[in-house]
Amino acid sequence: MKKIGFVMGFLFLSASVALAQNEGKVSNGWACLKPDKTNTIEVGDEPGHTYTITQFGCTSTKGEYAGVREKEGTATEFDEIKGGKLTGHGVFIETLANGDKSTFDYQPRGTIKDGKIGTLGDSWQATSGTGKFKGIKARGTCTGNGNTDGGSTLACTGTYSLPK
Repeated sequence: MKKIGFVMGFLFLSASVALAQNEGKVSNGWACLKPDKTNTIEVGDEPGHTYTITQFGCTSTKGEYAGVREKEGTATEFDEIKGGKLTGHGVFIETLANGDKSTFDYQPRGTIKDGKIGTLGDSWQATSGTGKFKGIKARGTCTGNGNTDGGSTLACTGTYSLPK
């Protein structure tokens, strides 16, 4: 009987460890560079109303998924800027320390003053992954600010799960 209790206890412990490795909370940070590729078109209906496509790199300042450290990523973003407000959508392709990649859709929003980013925020969700992250499900939000050099700093939170 003691042997069955030990086996059952071991199975429950193993299941909880496996669960802990396959889902969890996200708490990460990103330092993003000034966009290295930018195309802006004036809409023409009012001053400062533009459509902009940008691409920029980011470096992880903290964070991991399932014990694998986040490393870097590339964001490609389409924004509408009107009346000092930025709204848009983008795709972020992240490379993790083990070489796997995860792809996220995100919906940025922010403020613009004197042509520079003030505050930033977004909602994001995972769309795909490779290796250990194939089939990732994740979602969350980020908040941040623009930097004087044209880049930005973001802090993000959310949840994720990986297939077993």
